[in-house]
Amino acid sequence: MTDQRDVPQFAVVPGAAVHQALQGDERELIDLVEQAYLLHGAGSTVNPPSYFLRFPDRPDARIIALPASVSDPVGVDGIKWISSFPANLAAGLPRASAVLILNDPRTGFPYACLEGSIVSAARTAASAAVAMRAMTGQRRTTPRRVGFVGTGLIARYIDRYLRALGWELDEIGVFDLVASSASGFAGYLRGAHPGAPIVVHRSAEELLENSDVVVFATTASAPHVGAGRWLEHNPLVLHVSLRDLAVDVIDSVVNVVDDRNHVLQANTSLHLAQQAHEGVDPAAATLYDLLTDRFTIPVDRPVVFSPFGLGVLDLVVGDHVFRVARERGEALTVDRFFFDMQRHSAPDGSGPPTES
Repeated sequence: MTDQRDVPQFAVVPGAAVHQALQGDERELIDLVEQAYLLHGAGSTVNPPSYFLRFPDRPDARIIALPASVSDPVGVDGIKWISSFPANLAAGLPRASAVLILNDPRTGFPYACLEGSIVSAARTAASAAVAMRAMTGQRRTTPRRVGFVGTGLIARYIDRYLRALGWELDEIGVFDLVASSASGFAGYLRGAHPGAPIVVHRSAEELLENSDVVVFATTASAPHVGAGRWLEHNPLVLHVSLRDLAVDVIDSVVNVVDDRNHVLQANTSLHLAQQAHEGVDPAAATLYDLLTDRFTIPVDRPVVFSPFGLGVLDLVVGDHVFRVARERGEALTVDRFFFDMQRHSAPDGSGPPTES
């Protein structure tokens, strides 16, 4: 992080620069997010509960504040402010939009504002890749069939980051309630995975029964998938959208989370399971437990990773993006963003008042 104690500066990193800073760096980002999880598990972060701003007249919409702090060797404070407005999709706009503010931990001054939806998508996908790398490593196996339930931006990013793991896939399955979305995502996958068969399934159940790894990346607000035959082959599940699985599924699997306190809120599937069982925590382990060999997943049971999404991940990725953009000259400094910087100044802010 740059030294800004003497002359605080503030820069804006637009979406195009964020995209360029992350392009082609999937392996580095996976390692960076894994480092963030290790710092978090070791107690070197502050990650308070997210705050949900909801609207009585727009019950499906929300804006979430994710404040956080990461100590050395990263050294950054900040907050992500991310909205989820599903109705945007009908208007041809992305569901989510966000900004990320980075603060200097020595002075408290914010030093950058980044377009945050790309950072959020990248850190979500990198988190999924970290978990999948740890789980497949423990099982000593490489998945051959991956299925995506939900085909939006997050699914595309997850596919990109899973590709960085070097898997050779025999089949990729796709299902979405909106047929045109499924078809569009299938077209993207054919270009990204030349030679791999892409199957658009008629139902989520059909996809689930034919996938070794299942990615849930939907906009579901309530569970829509129950226990069934799809669990019999013990798949690994990336439950990124958090609210797809019914309580009977949560009861039937080994649950791994990124943070126990965070995932047990906001009516996630695990939160519903906790409420159904008189407050019992359904999680068997955290991702930190897997990364530090405190827990080994079984080979004879399905395993579900449910990441609530930690603000510390956004900060670690965001600070990386800012440094790359600054080196490339793509961080746009806002001249005199901070004004009236002297404790006693003249009325026009130009300097100290003249003694009379």
